[in-house]
Amino acid sequence: MSEQPFDAPVWHNGKALRKGYTTGSCATAAAKVAALMVLRQHVIRQISIVTPSGVTLCLNVESPHIEGEQAVAAIRKDGGDDVDATHGMLIFARVTLNSSGAIVLSGGEGVGTVTRKGAGLPVGSAAINRTPRQTIEAAVREVIGPARGAEVHIFAPEGEARAQKTYNARLGILGGISIIGTTGIVTPMSEDSWKRSLSLELEIKRAAGLERVVLVPGNHGERFVREQLAIDGDIVVTMSNFVGYMIEEAVRLGFQHIVLVGHPGKLIKIAAGVFHTHSHIADARMETLVAHLALQGAPRALLALISECDTTEAAMEHIEAFGFQHIYSHLAKRICQRVLQMLRFTKNPPVCDAIMFSFDNQVLGSNRPVELIAQALRC
Repeated sequence: MSEQPFDAPVWHNGKALRKGYTTGSCATAAAKVAALMVLRQHVIRQISIVTPSGVTLCLNVESPHIEGEQAVAAIRKDGGDDVDATHGMLIFARVTLNSSGAIVLSGGEGVGTVTRKGAGLPVGSAAINRTPRQTIEAAVREVIGPARGAEVHIFAPEGEARAQKTYNARLGILGGISIIGTTGIVTPMSEDSWKRSLSLELEIKRAAGLERVVLVPGNHGERFVREQLAIDGDIVVTMSNFVGYMIEEAVRLGFQHIVLVGHPGKLIKIAAGVFHTHSHIADARMETLVAHLALQGAPRALLALISECDTTEAAMEHIEAFGFQHIYSHLAKRICQRVLQMLRFTKNPPVCDAIMFSFDNQVLGSNRPVELIAQALRC
């Protein structure tokens, strides 16, 4: 399916909603234009980038400044009609060229610092997520060529104040905002419209003859399926937080085999019978872990540590230390039981499998051997 132009609106209830772009796109564009200004030694007022989703953005540059082998530039965040805490703020990049051959990326004022596990980034690092890191480095490398090096410093003077309106502190990201965005584009959409767009993808795949589908919360799941299961991404559909809805849609459309693949942070909730996994609906991750670990004979010391964790990633560290990694396969079986219980009135329910993986793309557990699941998906 071809990518819609950036300026094509999203329609909802007869109203045209304007798209925006992420903090990751802002940081990428700011870094690219700062690198260009150093090389050309003149101010540039507009810059274009290609986002990870393939959309080309042409963005206005603010506060450009050049000083020798260093330049600074800013891009103003625009969330379109999906306004959030970062809408309208300036994201800056300072690029300093050197002869090292390496690009070193860092975060400064207003960019949060990761203070505990769970964000998918090392503790102590700047809260610049994986995709923006890749796009920033790629954009700068494109400008400076293969031989030069550069220090790229991302900062956002309003970031610390703006972060007070986000969930960053709860995630252990302190002192500022996160530089995020897996597609580079912000698409405003109501929940109903969002669900319908996900279901439409299921319909298209079923119409093409697909009988088996892998449902994942987001892009990390698709990458795991492609890289670790060696299965074509065409079999993967994003379910976001709408687990129950997407399972029911898959059943309605006649899929014979459903595989739920994701990080424990999302999938654990399904083991508790929570089929809408957004935190504003329900969040019993630690309680679910504690209950099932107790059933598996875990010591009280481990249960106490898990109950105090804020993120599943932090809890997983304790689980490994106590040697209870088998809990993930136990939970995967429980997830499948919950799905079949939800579908108990379905005449011919599909085969259900579940696989949990870690942030570094390794299998944590599954309801049956992963090789068998992958083999079934290839049939």
